[in-house]
Amino acid sequence: MPAIDSALLEYATAAQKVYLNAIAEHGSKGAAAKALGRNQRSLERSIASLYREAVRRGYSPEHDQTHPCPDTQQIKGVSTQYGPDGEILSQWVKTSAKQEQLETVLREFAEGLVDDVKGRAKPVKCPATDSANALTVYPMGDPHIGMFAWNQDAGNDYDLSIATDENRAATDRLARCAPRTRDALIINLGDYFHADNMESRTAKSGHVLDVDTRITKVVRVGVDLMRYKIEAALKIHERVQVRNAVGNHDELLSSMLSLILEAYYSKEPRVKVETSPRAVWYHRFGKCLIGVTHGDRIKLEDLNGVMAVDAAEDWGKTEHRYWYTGHIHHRKMLELRGCVVESFRSLVAKDAYADSHGYRAGRDMCCIVLDKDHGEVERHRIDISMLKAA
Repeated sequence: MPAIDSALLEYATAAQKVYLNAIAEHGSKGAAAKALGRNQRSLERSIASLYREAVRRGYSPEHDQTHPCPDTQQIKGVSTQYGPDGEILSQWVKTSAKQEQLETVLREFAEGLVDDVKGRAKPVKCPATDSANALTVYPMGDPHIGMFAWNQDAGNDYDLSIATDENRAATDRLARCAPRTRDALIINLGDYFHADNMESRTAKSGHVLDVDTRITKVVRVGVDLMRYKIEAALKIHERVQVRNAVGNHDELLSSMLSLILEAYYSKEPRVKVETSPRAVWYHRFGKCLIGVTHGDRIKLEDLNGVMAVDAAEDWGKTEHRYWYTGHIHHRKMLELRGCVVESFRSLVAKDAYADSHGYRAGRDMCCIVLDKDHGEVERHRIDISMLKAA
């Protein structure tokens, strides 16, 4: 039975600890993967990622590096002074946080998760639906999963547990009042995740973010919440399409979310997950044309022209054209030449930054019903006060 370096457990995730113990018990990575019922390639990649994380944190005994740094740091350089007999006289360890390597860790995490969840969605019985002439759209304004707020400096508390409870409750309420149309479209309008890196800063502006716990845990909670919404839709709709817009808070993780969901539902023909990394996306339903973008890159006043150029053929064949956007967290609607542009509220609470800058937008979630010939015909809205009163 091979021995494992117990020091590695300090750098291992819960899954990696299980892998290490299984390798020690069964004698090889292949045998461990078989015993656990896991993909061997995924296990091997996870263990390789563990070794890289240990080295990044300063643990590499074969190179005389045994002084680890915090998990928010990585080794920038090590200088070791040896004595005449090879003994270590002194050692200097320099650390820093490097975005490129942190992104690599996240990519490896997502790739391993994709392997683990591929095709694992359990089938949901296809419901009887009322209409093929209408589409139910579930727009999600800036969920910011992983955001942390403390009532003493933000005016309210918010964390992963609260986000889970409120998003599930809103999903349940909307599912009870939404019509049983054949088709449903779930749109995450961007900034699904509050932070895209382990530094808890926005990538472009460097704005410091208040984040609840480790990013890998945030991703798991976010994936579970999206699965909850998809499976709620599968119970009342025959076909469900999912689009995750790229946000300014989660340019990397938004794509990972789509790839993970695509893998999870790869054997469920009733679910289609869009994985294009483009900042804009279009969907046509009868005489209706929907454009989706986060809202941080193109001025809202210019979106009608963008749609007319990008989707010229569909523009000419439709009468009811809509842009659904997020980013600003408050309700805004513009009726431009040829289309209506709408920004949606978020269900997320204020953080300390929003509170100190005077942002006081309402919090809600809604679903919209589009008739293929007549455009929007009904809308159902769930306010945060309704969830708190329940």
